[in-house]
Amino acid sequence: MISKIKKFFFFILFSSFLPTSLLARNLEIKSLGHSSFLINSAENSILINPFKAIGCAKNFKEPNEVKVDFILASSRLPDEGYNPNDQLMFVEPGIYQFEDILLNGISVPHDRVEGRRFGMATVWSWKQNDLKIVHMGGAAGDIDINSQIVLSRPDILFISIGGGIKSYDGEEASRIVKILKPNLVIPVHFALGEQINKECDFSNADLFIENMKDFKVNYVGKDLQIKPKRIDQKTIYIFSN
Repeated sequence: MISKIKKFFFFILFSSFLPTSLLARNLEIKSLGHSSFLINSAENSILINPFKAIGCAKNFKEPNEVKVDFILASSRLPDEGYNPNDQLMFVEPGIYQFEDILLNGISVPHDRVEGRRFGMATVWSWKQNDLKIVHMGGAAGDIDINSQIVLSRPDILFISIGGGIKSYDGEEASRIVKILKPNLVIPVHFALGEQINKECDFSNADLFIENMKDFKVNYVGKDLQIKPKRIDQKTIYIFSN
């Protein structure tokens, strides 16, 4: 009995020196701008869609100094697949294994003309911290029934909503969301507030929100922590970029 008490005491003592995020095993999501995010769990650190600061991303700081286990990119276009430090990057569709993470990359048109203008984008699905995550930041075309099955019911869905030539608009994105039935939605590729980005042809989030009236909307800063066992249902998280 005394031995058990000692073990419990040392566990509490040791735990007090651990970071809160590690104890709670939260999933940490940090927006880096455009469609790029850093996703950290206790086991892995993943960078999504690193970009070169040109075009629509010219006002953002390039995430070149971020060291991660690997990168997931929608394509090799410089606004979503820029990898100057030659870190491990998955960009082609297919099934890959990294340690305990199974990655599933599905090819989806990057435009509304079946990829004839900008080629195909890779939509990524994986589990991290016991949460199913789907990133559709580079998609603008229809997803077939087989892809719908693979991507369905994610805990977290990243999806473009601002329209333009390489993104879903708010109405198109809402249809995809209703097909896939995610718990949380994180929009990308849109103009913040009332400012319309004419150079990139992005609209704001209004049209998407209007078509998602059964979802609640939470506005956050650049960081979000998610507890796997207490994940919100039918919630849109809008980052400030």
